[in-house]
Amino acid sequence: MSRIGKKPVPVPEGVTATLDGQTVTAKGPKGELTFVVNDQVLVKLEDGLVSVDPRNNTKAARSFWGMSRTMIENIFTGVKDGYSKTLEINGVGYRAAMQGSNIQLSLGFSHEVVYTPPQGVTIACTKPTEVVISGHDKQVVGQVAAEIRAYRPPEPYKGKGVKYADETIFRKEGKKK
Repeated sequence: MSRIGKKPVPVPEGVTATLDGQTVTAKGPKGELTFVVNDQVLVKLEDGLVSVDPRNNTKAARSFWGMSRTMIENIFTGVKDGYSKTLEINGVGYRAAMQGSNIQLSLGFSHEVVYTPPQGVTIACTKPTEVVISGHDKQVVGQVAAEIRAYRPPEPYKGKGVKYADETIFRKEGKKK
């Protein structure tokens, strides 16, 4: 049984939630997001609470139950507060700079890497070695951070590359004589 699915999701202050069939829509100060709930899950919106229940006791319905509740909570948080991820750039000569709304990355290649963020995502360089990605959709913010990190993932010997701020790199010992 899903323990997270049993908890109803409260609609935060300043967010309006509507339910149209299996589609949950949330509007808030950061924008508007929708989530289409799987047909194996029943969704109800009553007096400021969104409750999610499985339609039957199959394994698939129970799997979608907790995930659907979490996705609904994520869209509420996204339209109210938004999400952000911080990337750190480690390495000699590795740096990032803003170029309009795009970000220009110097990552040790023979060319500069220019990344254009999708709509709804803002990128800021607080320091030449720190990039902050923010937006209202948690999945898109995470995808942008993963795409930027994929240009030069951190390597285990010197720790050079692009890593998440809260990520720890398992360091290996180099060759011995």
